[in-house]
Amino acid sequence: MDTTGHLQQKALPRMAPAPLTLPRRALDVAVSSLLIFLLSPLLVLLALVVRATSEGPALFRQQRMGEGAREFTLYKFRSMRQDAEGPGLTGATDARVTATGRLLRRFSLDELPQLFNVLRGDMTLVGPRPEAVELAHRYPAEYQWVFRHRPGLTGPCQLRSRRDAVLLDGRPDPEGYYLEVMVPRRAAMDAQLLAHISVPTVLVFVARTPWYLLSAAWDEGGGS
Repeated sequence: MDTTGHLQQKALPRMAPAPLTLPRRALDVAVSSLLIFLLSPLLVLLALVVRATSEGPALFRQQRMGEGAREFTLYKFRSMRQDAEGPGLTGATDARVTATGRLLRRFSLDELPQLFNVLRGDMTLVGPRPEAVELAHRYPAEYQWVFRHRPGLTGPCQLRSRRDAVLLDGRPDPEGYYLEVMVPRRAAMDAQLLAHISVPTVLVFVARTPWYLLSAAWDEGGGS
């Protein structure tokens, strides 16, 4: 650790990617293409709402760690003020989030542009959560294996994101807590998923995801 108690950032080692099987990639292309087509009116509407309710672009772009520890640009609808600064993690009551952004995050609507990341091959439908590059470089060595795998739009970690956001609220060092407590737990869930992942497994998580999104209407948890 450094003098502030933070885990120091270290360059990730070179690692061979764990490529998707052809059936999984075909499913990614088919499902993401269909959803982009069906949801295109909603995507346009959300982009207009974000632009109309706060200054700045509709889309937020950020470098994330992808398959084989190679960076890619992840797309989301912008949910924070354009001039927002602070930790790389967002709690459920983070003051940087706009009123529109809080609604988008509650129902994970800000994540919809990641369908284009899936179509491009940066991401897959089901896999580990796409990690911010700065945090990825600070992962404990025993959990860096997760960056061999293509990150997913949904998965076991993504389906508890509202609950995890609440855990970060009020902590003096949310990034330290995330790296020391939450990353080991998430890595265990990802390891269980990846050990048995298949097309049927992907379809199960894809089917579970809409229910998780709709449950935000009565869930007291915060953002994602």
